[in-house]
Amino acid sequence: MITKIGIVAGEIWHYLDDNGETMLSDLIKGITRERDIVLMSLGWLAREGHVILLQEKDEYKIQLRK
Repeated sequence: MITKIGIVAGEIWHYLDDNGETMLSDLIKGITRERDIVLMSLGWLAREGHVILLQEKDEYKIQLRK
């Protein structure tokens, strides 16, 4: 499972690098992975300091940390 989370974390990083900041719902649709895996991978990236999460009303905006 940890390998899958790492692979999806890489996909998230590449998606954000290609598309810029995005809303969580768009990210989930854009990389077409299971929501739970996306959330685990996003948590990993946030914990490692690679992404910034900003809450906007009922959703989160995600961007790469520069």
